[in-house]
Amino acid sequence: MPHRERTLELIDTQSGGDVSRIVTAGIVGLPGKTVLEKARYLQREGDGLRRLLLSEPYGDPAMSVDLIVEPSHPEAQAGYIIMEAMGYPLYSGSNTICTATALLQSGRIPMREGEQKVVLESPAGLARITVQNRNGRVESVRTQGEPAYVTEQGLSVEVPHYGSVAFDLVWSGAYFAVIDAARHGFVINAESEIALGAFGDAFVRAARPGLLEEHPDLGHVGPLPFAHFTGPVSRQANGRLESPSATYVHPGVICRSPTGTGTSARMALMAERGELQEGDELETLSPRGNRFIGTLLGEAQVGKYKARHSHITGRGRVMARSHIVVDLDDPQVDASDLAHLLSL
Repeated sequence: MPHRERTLELIDTQSGGDVSRIVTAGIVGLPGKTVLEKARYLQREGDGLRRLLLSEPYGDPAMSVDLIVEPSHPEAQAGYIIMEAMGYPLYSGSNTICTATALLQSGRIPMREGEQKVVLESPAGLARITVQNRNGRVESVRTQGEPAYVTEQGLSVEVPHYGSVAFDLVWSGAYFAVIDAARHGFVINAESEIALGAFGDAFVRAARPGLLEEHPDLGHVGPLPFAHFTGPVSRQANGRLESPSATYVHPGVICRSPTGTGTSARMALMAERGELQEGDELETLSPRGNRFIGTLLGEAQVGKYKARHSHITGRGRVMARSHIVVDLDDPQVDASDLAHLLSL
């Protein structure tokens, strides 16, 4: 009996230390007209791909996966489905930066020297991207995804072992609970990652019941997946604001980067409080010292909410190009909702 082996083609990338595995070949075409419909099919019928590439022995939960698919919008050059430990976020800044970098440096989107415009279709809609290319490499990526908005301020929940935790709920590709880290005795640095992860886990489990799980345009988006811990804000000599931040991904992951969507959520909340104006910049620092730059743009309307557009600027780097062999007879591989996705 022949071995049931299949091959996936991957480009491993990182932005701000967060690893995104870009799946460029090996998956059959997914049903659905839009990237959102394809993502929801994958979540419902093919979650084995996410589990395979984010679990031992093939991967790690701290990684992300981006599956390249056909776009539905005529402006988009490619579509991508984002997969993380928490499930299927509809948009992600670091994953967008990594996906654009991988597509350009692999030639799947022809690269032009200097400034280049790229449009990708995420499950949340179009990501409009400006890249700076030099000598065949992507030097920087500025992306604008969907607008972020504040849904509720001044919430609180009792968290076992931590007491009452105050937070604000913000949409930015998924729902974020934004928490002042200092109020709970945390300094945001590499030494605090384990403690922040434990705090984030306890908080999300306590906060999820009763929190909003609907988006005005995208429908049901699932339970709270992220907590974004914020540090003090200072002003640099160039006038740009700066602040440490840490994004917790449930279950159990503290991001290496400050995350694009976390930065956008933070800026939307600061704008709602009158702390940021259109054109202002916020540079966020992760616990590892990695940086993204956010720029607050104009307003938008999402359902009943006043939302804010923003740019996130960072850089992606290609780390590996590989072919992964998936042995469907290996007991380490759960093929129950995976085999039908893999092309022969």
